[in-house]
Amino acid sequence: MAVDVETVVKIAAYAGGGMAMGFGAIGAAIGEGYTAARANLAISRNPKISGEIFKNMLVGQAVAESASIFALVIAILLLFLDVPVPSLLKASALLAAGISMGFGAIGSGVGSGYPGGEACFGIAKQPEIASQLTTNMLIGSAVCQTPAIFSMVVALMLMFIEFGNAPLYPTWAAYLGAGLSMGLAAIGSGYGGGLAAGASCEGISRHPKTAASVTTIMLVGQAVSQTPSIFGLLISFILMFKSFPESTSLSAAMALLAAGICMGFGGIGPGIGNGMAAEGAVRWVARNVEHAGDLMRIMLVGQAVSQSTAIYAMVVSLVLIFVV
Repeated sequence: MAVDVETVVKIAAYAGGGMAMGFGAIGAAIGEGYTAARANLAISRNPKISGEIFKNMLVGQAVAESASIFALVIAILLLFLDVPVPSLLKASALLAAGISMGFGAIGSGVGSGYPGGEACFGIAKQPEIASQLTTNMLIGSAVCQTPAIFSMVVALMLMFIEFGNAPLYPTWAAYLGAGLSMGLAAIGSGYGGGLAAGASCEGISRHPKTAASVTTIMLVGQAVSQTPSIFGLLISFILMFKSFPESTSLSAAMALLAAGICMGFGGIGPGIGNGMAAEGAVRWVARNVEHAGDLMRIMLVGQAVSQSTAIYAMVVSLVLIFVV
C-alpha cells in the first residue's frame, strides 16, 4: 500500500512525541525518587522537623520535574502540530525534535535530584540553616536544567523553523544528527552538574560558614560540566543551518548523521567526569576551606583533561561535516 507524505509526517511526529515523553520521564522520576529517599533518611534522623524536610523535598522534586515538563510540552506539540506543507524533510525534523528532547531531559532530571536529596538530609543536621540550604539547592538544580533547556530549544527549532528549499538528501540525516548531538550530549552535563550541586548542599550543612566558598566552586565546577552540552548545541546548530549540496550518495548522509552521533555520545562521559571532579572539590572545600584555592585549581586541571575527550569528539564531528 502506498503511503503519502502527509502520513509519513504524522508517523514521524507521533514517534517523536512518544520518544520525547518516554525518554523524558526517565530522569525526572529517578531524581525525584532519590530526593524522596534522602528525605526519608533525614526524617528518621530528626523527626521533629519532618514538616520542614517534607516541604524542601517537594520543592526539590518540583525542580527535578521540570525536565519532564519540557518533554511533555514538546510531546504535546508534536502530537497536535499542524504542518501546512508536509514533506519528508519535515518528517525527519519532527522525529529529531523528539529525540533531542527525550534524551536531553534524562541527565537534567537525575542531576536535579542530588541537590534536592542532600538539602533534605542537611536540614536534618542543621535545621537553623534550612533556608540557606534550600536556596543553594535551587541554584544548583537550576543550573542542572540548562542542558534540558538547550535540548528544548533545538527541538522547537526543528519543529517550527522553515529551512527553505534545502534538499532532502542529505539534509534529512543532518536533522537527525542535530537531534542526537544535542539530546545525548545533554545527558552527561545534566548529571554531572547535579553531582557538584549535591556535594555543595552536603558541604554547607557540614560547615555553614564555608557557604560562600562552597557555592562559588560549585558554580565554577557546574559551568565547566555544562561545556559538553554546549559543544552538542554547537554541532546541532551547524547541522541545522548549514547548507548542504544535494547528493543521493549514502555516504554523504551517513557522514552528517555520524557527526551528530559522535558529538552526542562523545559528550556524555566528559559531562559526568567534570561533575565528579567538581563534586570532589566542592565536598572537601567545606572541610578545608583554607585550601579552597588549591582545590579549585586541581579541579579545573582535572576537568580540563576530562574535557579533552569532548573536544576530540567535536573535532571529529566537524571533520565529518566539513571535510569528509
